Amino acid sequence: MTYAAVAVTVLLTIACGLTLWRIVRGPSTLDRMVATDVLLAITVAAIAAVAAVNRDGTVLPVLVVLSILGFTGSVGVARFVAREKK
Repeated sequence: MTYAAVAVTVLLTIACGLTLWRIVRGPSTLDRMVATDVLLAITVAAIAAVAAVNRDGTVLPVLVVLSILGFTGSVGVARFVAREKK
């Protein structure tokens, strides 16, 4: 189990670093917003991985709230971009 936890930590750290690079380097605001949404998804995955390793279910409400926040943020930006394109 320890090897799996280390592998997940390494992969999530690499994904987080690449996503932060896209936020900094993103050529457009939409690219930065998508990268921010991906960063939120990585955060949710990291919290879920920690909860799975520790066998702790008390963080499930936090995961639900973060997921809803990410969804509403993505929908809001998509509506803003769609309105701006008209």
